[in-house]
Amino acid sequence: MTWHPVLHRSVVLRHDRVRGIDLLLLPERVVVLRGSAGRVLGLCDGSRAVDDIVAELGARFPGAPVPREVPQFLAALRKEGWLR
Repeated sequence: MTWHPVLHRSVVLRHDRVRGIDLLLLPERVVVLRGSAGRVLGLCDGSRAVDDIVAELGARFPGAPVPREVPQFLAALRKEGWLR
């Protein structure tokens, strides 16, 4: 089965314009995202499979270790319960 990641309904992705950072807002917790994590999660809308997300990011950032790092990152967030 192909996974189409989407943020859990209790998780919200926000950009803090004052600090210039992306945040995940969870119940009673805020997670500061680093690097391109916010861009990756912005593509997790349930309509794209992980392979589609990797392909899109790979085209945007040629030479970046997208095929290796993005699936691992998404799997870690799924394990935390932040993605479904």
